[in-house]
Amino acid sequence: MNDLSLHERAQHVLPAGGFGNFDPSIMIASGDGAYVEAADGTRYIDYLIGSGPMILGHGHPEVLDAVHSQLDKGMTFFANNPAGIALAEEIISAVPSAEQLRYVSSGGEADMYAMRLARAYTGRDKILKFEGGYHGMSAEAQMSLAPAQLVNFPAPVPDSAGIPQTVSDEMLIAPFNDEAFVESLVAEYADEIACIIVEPLQRLIPPAPGFLACLRKLCDKHGILLVFDEVVTGFRFDYGGAQTLYGVTPDITTLGKIIGGGFPLAALVASSDIMAHFDKAKVGAEGFLMQLGTLSGNPVASVAGLKTLEILRRPGTYETLRSTGQRLMDMMHENLRDVGIPHQIVGDPTLFDVVFTEHDVRNYRDVKSSNAAQTAIFNKVLRENGILKSPGKLYAHLAITETELDMTNAAAARAAKAVAEMPN
Repeated sequence: MNDLSLHERAQHVLPAGGFGNFDPSIMIASGDGAYVEAADGTRYIDYLIGSGPMILGHGHPEVLDAVHSQLDKGMTFFANNPAGIALAEEIISAVPSAEQLRYVSSGGEADMYAMRLARAYTGRDKILKFEGGYHGMSAEAQMSLAPAQLVNFPAPVPDSAGIPQTVSDEMLIAPFNDEAFVESLVAEYADEIACIIVEPLQRLIPPAPGFLACLRKLCDKHGILLVFDEVVTGFRFDYGGAQTLYGVTPDITTLGKIIGGGFPLAALVASSDIMAHFDKAKVGAEGFLMQLGTLSGNPVASVAGLKTLEILRRPGTYETLRSTGQRLMDMMHENLRDVGIPHQIVGDPTLFDVVFTEHDVRNYRDVKSSNAAQTAIFNKVLRENGILKSPGKLYAHLAITETELDMTNAAAARAAKAVAEMPN
């Protein structure tokens, strides 16, 4: 079966021919270490890595052994299981904001429940989020995720059909990294805001010095909960997540991707006082937040996550990951610099991309105003030269060796040359 026939089949059974995720023309058939192979036999160095979960690379033998061992014992139970309890204990020991944990199956679910939990705990309705921040597919999260129309803050722009106006009425939108604006917004709506939800690193954009600490201070002052969406950054930036790296502890943290070791698993964590809203016996019927899921705490995902975290705890692991990422950042910069293309390398060594602009990148609008045509050509030529990445980010991971670094550098040189040769 070739890619073309698969693509034609997909057009008949899938809206827009895809799963709603990555480019539907790419049909990935297998993954091994640092590589994936398409159904037509094309082989790529994989910097997409399932949109982040495969930090060890594909098919890590120790993870596979753990999964195979669990498969003999059962695949899912809709009940507590030993592996899920052990994984919860490990996550709580690692993440500063965590005293208790509740499992879900996706990061988007975790974010949805985090916002609902903040409302239950505070008795307030409004949510403050940042323009361009990604928090899953809930109605609240789809406000000003990637707005084509740039309106005045704090008005939200829905990014999806089917969202009622009443959701917009409870959302406040702010520009990322703008302390003064957030302070003024909180001053106006303080008694109505349940939480501020933020990616500590927003998509690619690092927090300005002091920005996260400012959010923490404002939340403490006004009785607002601070929610860190660490679905991407959790166990990637550091074993304790971005909150450990940046030294700011939120009230609620959402986690996903890496904690499932490549299987569907996510969680939200907080203090036992906040998490009590999942316990009807403690908060009563009016304060109870109902949450259940068929695969929540799935044992196969739990053993994969446990083994992945065990490997990440080994000495030198994060140093290796960051060194690899820094070398990738440097090679992208050097190749573009050598052909005179204005750009910024934006992000963290574990997760970054090239933004084609002369200006500093501090928020969504800075990224939106970058040169989209140059981005498209750069990514196209990278793919033609065996590099698979998201259109908007590149994930470093632990399966990358000197061989892949050399091949990536050669591809980046060709991509930079193609950008330089674009007609004005």
